[in-house]
Amino acid sequence: MANIKDLKKKIKSTKGTLKITSAMKLVSAAKLAKAQQAIVSSRPYANELETTIKTISALVENYTHEYLEEKDSNHEVLLVISSNKGLCGGYNSLLAKEVRKYLANTDKDVKVYFIGKKVREVIQKEVNFGKDYQFEKSDPSFLELEGVGKELAQMFKSGEVGTVKVAYNQFNTAISFTPMVKQLLPISMNVEEKMELEEKFPFDFKYEPAPSEILNTLIPETFSTTLYTCLLDGVAAEHGSRMAAMDNAVTNCKEAIRAQTLKMNKLRQAAITTELIEVVSGAESLNG
Repeated sequence: MANIKDLKKKIKSTKGTLKITSAMKLVSAAKLAKAQQAIVSSRPYANELETTIKTISALVENYTHEYLEEKDSNHEVLLVISSNKGLCGGYNSLLAKEVRKYLANTDKDVKVYFIGKKVREVIQKEVNFGKDYQFEKSDPSFLELEGVGKELAQMFKSGEVGTVKVAYNQFNTAISFTPMVKQLLPISMNVEEKMELEEKFPFDFKYEPAPSEILNTLIPETFSTTLYTCLLDGVAAEHGSRMAAMDNAVTNCKEAIRAQTLKMNKLRQAAITTELIEVVSGAESLNG
């Protein structure tokens, strides 16, 4: 059974942990605010850009682009975007689970590339490892990620792979995210989507410059923007998950301190009561 001295040490240690987790929660909350603003600003642009090129490419006849072409290849690249640090709840474990599930259910020969080390450390020995991208800062810039995108796109254009996909955590709210696998290349529409756009726009637009020039510019930009938006989703989800994890840790620390303090007070009260009984018993024996 723990004595008062041991409980004092535990309480002191838990208070130290409480200070650390409280500070980490505040830091994550500040980073989340910045990351949330970034993804909220970027996502509508990326979605509208994708919708625009799909609309134009569906209406324009006899247009082809290397990013739109279906490749006759069973090889695929999967880029996994995870975190470099832990202490963020189920952020990395749920993403690793989603990647394992996807790889188990696909019939393609998938080579896995990584941004962030946590998921890589978990599944690296289970997959066909391709490359681990390293950056100067934990959150790569748009230009750095654009370089990654160009490397993956070149593999697609050369026919080395037939599909490029990304696995990441999609940010929903500060305490919610969704692990998912999304196709980046080819940028394709199914028959239903194309028919729906043709019915929605039974007429063609007037373009300046020519539609081929517009699409030749917008399609690569759409690919890079979509990839960067996935990264921003992952960053915001990471900070939100870490903030929630640290909030739970703060609550648990406070509860542990309360329980240990209560236990220590009971032991102290029991010790005082025992001493009083001994004093009273000694006095009564002297008087007797």
